[in-house]
Amino acid sequence: MRRKIAKFSILPVFAGSMFFSFSTREAANLEIEGYSTSNLDLNYTVNLLEEDELVKDLNFKRPLPKLGKSYDGFKEALGFKESRGNYQTINEFGYMGKYQFGIGTLELLGIYNGAEFLNSPELQEAAFYTNASRNKWILIRDIARFEGKVINGVKVTESGIIAAAHLAGPGSVKKYLRSWGAQSFSDAFGTSIRNYMKKFGGYDTSFVQPEKNPRVNIKAYRA
Repeated sequence: MRRKIAKFSILPVFAGSMFFSFSTREAANLEIEGYSTSNLDLNYTVNLLEEDELVKDLNFKRPLPKLGKSYDGFKEALGFKESRGNYQTINEFGYMGKYQFGIGTLELLGIYNGAEFLNSPELQEAAFYTNASRNKWILIRDIARFEGKVINGVKVTESGIIAAAHLAGPGSVKKYLRSWGAQSFSDAFGTSIRNYMKKFGGYDTSFVQPEKNPRVNIKAYRA
């Protein structure tokens, strides 16, 4: 295609390329510098940057949230790890949405309709917070006891514990911590508690308030 174009005069090609370059740059600026999730009512606006891990998998560069070590940064990083941020995905084991919830966990949170869950980003965000709140309550003593310690070469932090509980469940995390890493867990893809402790350590998850048996108010997310 390029060889054929070269046969034509340079001027129209040059003018066209300048126009295309300007147009795509303007579009990129609109999408990257001014990206907002306010239409989802998630209450934050983010700036975006390229992610090397994703670029390896795709043939184009895709902007991703840069939220630092905040709670929003924590959940977005975990959501990207779980599903690349896809609210409507279902994996081969039946785990659903951006954060890859199993139906058993959703039912503990008061969510029984999988289709409704998949079609509501707001509901999925609420489910993530509610599950983190539940896990933090279950693990509150372990957080106090082990935070700052080093297990299997990884410094234990509150956010690492909450992330590991999302992966393996709070019971498995208790066993891991109280055995000083001797009793571990890996999911079907080989991801371990240690992996999540390391990858998601150091975030500020003080925003998450521990609560015993919290439930999502489903009615608040229905039209």
